[in-house]
Amino acid sequence: MGYFVRALTLSSLPFFSCHVSALRNAESSDDLPLWGFVGELHPDRNSDNGKHVLYTHKNIIIKYNKDQIIHVNLTQESPKPLEAGRIFALTYSIKWIPTNVTFARRFDVYLDYPFFEHQIHWFSVFNSFMMVIFLTGLVSMILMRTLRNDYAKYAREDDDLETLERDVSEESGWKLVHGDVFRPPYNLVLLSAVVGTGAQLALLVLLVILLAIVGTLYVGRGAIVTTFILCYAFTSFISGYVSGGMYSRNGGKSWIKSMILTACLFPFMCFGIGFILNTVAIFYGSLAAIPFGTMVVVFVIWAFISFPLALLGTVVGRNWSGAPNNPCRVKTIPRPIPEKKWYLTPSVVSLMGGLLPFGSIFIEMYFIFTSFWNYKVYYVYGFMLLVFLILIIVTVCVTIVGTYFLLNAENYHWQWTSFFSAASTAVYVYLYSVYYYHVKTKMSGFFQTSFYFGYTLMFCLGLGILCGEF
Repeated sequence: MGYFVRALTLSSLPFFSCHVSALRNAESSDDLPLWGFVGELHPDRNSDNGKHVLYTHKNIIIKYNKDQIIHVNLTQESPKPLEAGRIFALTYSIKWIPTNVTFARRFDVYLDYPFFEHQIHWFSVFNSFMMVIFLTGLVSMILMRTLRNDYAKYAREDDDLETLERDVSEESGWKLVHGDVFRPPYNLVLLSAVVGTGAQLALLVLLVILLAIVGTLYVGRGAIVTTFILCYAFTSFISGYVSGGMYSRNGGKSWIKSMILTACLFPFMCFGIGFILNTVAIFYGSLAAIPFGTMVVVFVIWAFISFPLALLGTVVGRNWSGAPNNPCRVKTIPRPIPEKKWYLTPSVVSLMGGLLPFGSIFIEMYFIFTSFWNYKVYYVYGFMLLVFLILIIVTVCVTIVGTYFLLNAENYHWQWTSFFSAASTAVYVYLYSVYYYHVKTKMSGFFQTSFYFGYTLMFCLGLGILCGEF
């Protein structure tokens, strides 16, 4: 039948003694996951730290339908105390059982319906939806009642000079900075790069979720990761287009620097984190290390597809959407920014901005973390699509409100504050990951800890850039 089980080997005794209870993952040629405990920590009356044991016998139960494997189960027996220098004889047994389950429904047994479709999951989506209604109502009230009339006053061309001077003398709040609000931000190159990358990541996540809903990507081994890499490469045009248009509208001059930074920023951040984690995996002799051939393939995809598309998008964005379209002229002399209360400072506005978006995705983060770190198969991509759309709407509303409060405090440096008020959502997600690590997982040791926080950092960087774009 062409079935094989990857051997569970122990590269070194010290490694195993530090990582008992580590859950190993092997797969069959039919892409069926197979889980089993290598070892475990048993309580010991004579020791405060407990006793490490190694399971030396594996029972493999294989269910098949004609010439196709439908289900594989692994159990372990014969726990032996783990001692330095001791040699263990590892044995296994295989039992074949016929079944009537079809090959197309072989993954149903791995889908935890009670867990993912629990009432709390539905309630979280409903709660987030109510938050969207509240925020959109609040923003609509601000825009319709407060800003519309004032903006119409500045847009009128038939006002005489005396009326205009009288209106200007009565200005207050955000209206005082209308001549500085479109001043180019500090570090325009970096801001354009992260905004362009955020637009690409938003489209990337939407495409992958839709493909997962249509094609059940959780069935194929590595299908989600492969889809992410390919979709990222082919959507790189979007990052260049958005970045180039924004950079041109603000009068940027360093085009080469802008193009290269947009194309390289996020991939190189991921590569740096991945390189460190791969070095740790190689040092520990773990199968989690990414093969060198895989890294070469990913680099080739980036160099010959992603990078050229990002450069092309920058050129197109510069020429097609790079014309300035500001409704107000920028004054020659910048207006001094008055001191305000602490809660109106950019740092506080930025930190407060991420609370509501994090609250809208809090429950979904629990399910995603559980599926990734506790080896559950995540299949409810319809929920993920709804939560993603809710996250976008909440983030946009929060950013609008935060920018309005900042401009009302007569601070016209709103661009970076707007970005960080949305990107701070990732800070709260990372803080939640710390809580999840200590409360929900049983990980220990440098290897597991570095992998957990390293990949979580990579995820949060992408999430922060994605949210900041809105």
